[in-house]
Amino acid sequence: MVDLITTGREAVRRSEWDEAVRSLTAADEEDALAPDDLMLLGDAYWWTGQPDAGIEAIERAYTGYVQAGDRSRAAVAGAFLSYFALRRMAIPVAEAWMARVERLLADEPESAGHAWMALLALARSIFIERDLRQSLDLADDVIELGERLGVHGVQAQAMSFKGIALIQTGEIAAGTALIDEATVVAMSEGGDMRSVCDVYCNTIGACSTIGDYGRAQQWTDQAERWMHSHSASGYTGICKVHRAELKRLHGAWSEAEQAAREACVELERFRLLDGVGFAHYEIGETRRRMGDLDAAEESFQKAYEYGNSAQPGMSLLLLDKGEIDEAARSIATAVAHRTGATPEDKSSMLARGRLLPTQVEIAIRAGDTETARAAVEELETIAIEVQRRWWEASALTCRGSLELHQGNAEMAIDALERAWRMWTEIDLPYESALARAMLGEAKIASGDERSGRLDQEVATNTFRDLGAAADLRRLSVITGGSVAHGEHDRVTRVFMFTDIVTSTDLIGIIGDDDWENLLRWHDRTLRELIGHHDGEEVRHTGDGFFVSFASPRSAIDCAVGIQKRLNDHRREHGFAPWVRIGIHMAEATRMEGDYSGRGVHAAARIGGLGGRDDIVVSAAVIAAAGEIPYDLSDAREVELKGITEPVVVHDLDWR
Repeated sequence: MVDLITTGREAVRRSEWDEAVRSLTAADEEDALAPDDLMLLGDAYWWTGQPDAGIEAIERAYTGYVQAGDRSRAAVAGAFLSYFALRRMAIPVAEAWMARVERLLADEPESAGHAWMALLALARSIFIERDLRQSLDLADDVIELGERLGVHGVQAQAMSFKGIALIQTGEIAAGTALIDEATVVAMSEGGDMRSVCDVYCNTIGACSTIGDYGRAQQWTDQAERWMHSHSASGYTGICKVHRAELKRLHGAWSEAEQAAREACVELERFRLLDGVGFAHYEIGETRRRMGDLDAAEESFQKAYEYGNSAQPGMSLLLLDKGEIDEAARSIATAVAHRTGATPEDKSSMLARGRLLPTQVEIAIRAGDTETARAAVEELETIAIEVQRRWWEASALTCRGSLELHQGNAEMAIDALERAWRMWTEIDLPYESALARAMLGEAKIASGDERSGRLDQEVATNTFRDLGAAADLRRLSVITGGSVAHGEHDRVTRVFMFTDIVTSTDLIGIIGDDDWENLLRWHDRTLRELIGHHDGEEVRHTGDGFFVSFASPRSAIDCAVGIQKRLNDHRREHGFAPWVRIGIHMAEATRMEGDYSGRGVHAAARIGGLGGRDDIVVSAAVIAAAGEIPYDLSDAREVELKGITEPVVVHDLDWR
């Protein structure tokens, strides 16, 4: 018994969480653990991705402390339980735990419990009551208390919260400096792991709020190294949302979507529900930029369900769908709702500023010059106050767009020339391409057609590389197809086609409404697995997907994952769609986020060879994949309609 507990404690100290769970749970089975060891077990469960078991262990520790008369340690456990309830939006439960902790500590000498309780009160003041002046005063007391008692997790988080409050009052330089310092304190002065992760997330989130993406990337890289060194595989969901945002902004859209989808799973598993909406929003924004409007709308709706406003993405989606008047109403409502509760609250200014570029774009498309001008001028004022390159580049882009709309080509050129260069300097290729495309239009309007066409060609190439299908189509309309249909890329990729088989019988069993719900589940599930395996969704084909992969093994593993997930759902719930999958590797033409050519045609035909639950793989894929852990049927030649030569295929046994 003693050896198991010692082994478990040492494993916690070394961040070897799986070993800690094995040893401490084995000890607990022999004889119930003491409260201190239950707290360690709670942490170990958490970091191995078992949050419910972790919370249960801390609840047991709380009870043990109360029974032992250790009110101070019971208060620490109760504070953690209040925190967990707050993160899963169970506000009454969180408030009840806070009240209980206050009573436990009423007649106790100052201890760690007081520090954690003070931190919760600070968080409530900032994020729920939104009393910024009170929060700043309270933060100083909590920082001092945490430092004096040696509770560095409290000290670091209180510094981080104060930094956020300073940013929200407009003291951006002081706020970011304090947040940076808080991150160092959390990492290097003995803060607990959960506090370190929370501070990192606050830091990255604050950088994103003020548009300081260079600083955000630096801290993201640091966070990833720290988490890896401490085996923090759990509790990374909200950090993955921030990483997804950065990947999207830097042009790695497939990676961004994958990170956001993984974040959704992790955040829901850990019941950190305040972050799930942000993750769904990132998926929606990525899909919208790729031109997949149906998937974008579904993700924005999910984001809204979790309390995210889904703006400005939802307004841009309406614009992309051609619903200009509705888009204008949507963004106007969103902007109007961003007003500060007090004059010193600048958080609404930052949130409102984030929406203004979209309002400018929609107003110009609607011919509403007055609204566009007012939004541009407000954005320019905010950019001066914030003094960050993102805001300056946004203001310049909007100014250039407005001047172009009003026929002031030379003024538009001046603003847009500076804008695209600034976007490039901060490594935001999509925004740079948007400004470059408008710059080309302004130059052509000024009579410099040759230079303007070159700018539009550069923008076209960037949109093509990113997979920005909708922007490619819009630019093609502007240029009359002279640029957007330039040189095509020839690439070798692995193509996968999925297709639902024999759906009629299942519809008859479960009914039309449940079938529609099941189809939505099918689409979400396959998109999650496609993103997880680095797939690029090319098209949603109605009953299935056309997907491109760089790696043969990734395509195979994705196909197996799909069949296993559907089979599990069928076993657990009694029904799921039956799907057939075909995979083929070939050279194809890539253009505007799509692929064409004989190889794609062959892949689609291979997808039609199988029956329900089948995976049919061409010999070209098998040869390129190397050794795989799945059995294959004997090779067979098949004749494919429209393909002159036979193709060799295998059936893959995924069970």
